[in-house]
Amino acid sequence: MRFIHTADLHLGVKPDAGSAYTKGRPEEIWESLRGLLARCEKEQIDLLLIAGDLFHRQPLLRELKELNSMFEALTHTKVVFTAGNHDYLKPNSMYRNFRWAGNVTPLLGARLMKVEFPEFGTAVSGFSYQERSSQVGSG
Repeated sequence: MRFIHTADLHLGVKPDAGSAYTKGRPEEIWESLRGLLARCEKEQIDLLLIAGDLFHRQPLLRELKELNSMFEALTHTKVVFTAGNHDYLKPNSMYRNFRWAGNVTPLLGARLMKVEFPEFGTAVSGFSYQERSSQVGSG
């Protein structure tokens, strides 16, 4: 089995407000994700594991649609992700009712959840933040 594990992509972040760096950085982060997904496709990675903070804030519906389209384009890779302390599952979070592509499994529960991949002889466990946490090292 081949997998890539990542976390803290922080799509939608606007760092260092006011600097020239800030202007292009949000799109650079999306481009980094596109590059990661291209590598998954090229190398036929089995699992892409994203451990929280896919977004820097609550995702917008249009952003989830774009992300889902990118994940759905993967011909081999299965994607598993959790929500982190920045994109946590507040009661009206778009994550809660979004319909993901068949190759995407969000682990959105507050308690440990498990998804099995018998074709790879493995299982993945995880859970998501249900509220924002500001503790150092918590997300």
